[in-house]
Amino acid sequence: MLQHASATGLVRMILIILLIYFGIKIISRLLTPFLIKYVSKKAEQRFGQQFGQFQRRAPQEKPKKEGEVTIDKMPNMKTSNKDVGDYVDYEEID
Repeated sequence: MLQHASATGLVRMILIILLIYFGIKIISRLLTPFLIKYVSKKAEQRFGQQFGQFQRRAPQEKPKKEGEVTIDKMPNMKTSNKDVGDYVDYEEID
């Protein structure tokens, strides 16, 4: 029950593999523009929804007078320890 590979079977298999490879390559070149359009349209919708949420929030705030300054968030105050020590300038001696 041992089967031997024939030369025609090997050539046939290589041709099938090449046909599938080039077929996928051609189909992907045809479908890539449609895929890019679809992805960009979805991204545009997502950004539009986020912008719409921002626009809905903005009118709720009271109008500000020209030149008025407001602080929305206080910056984090970092405390530093200035009493770490003195800076010593040194030279290397050969």
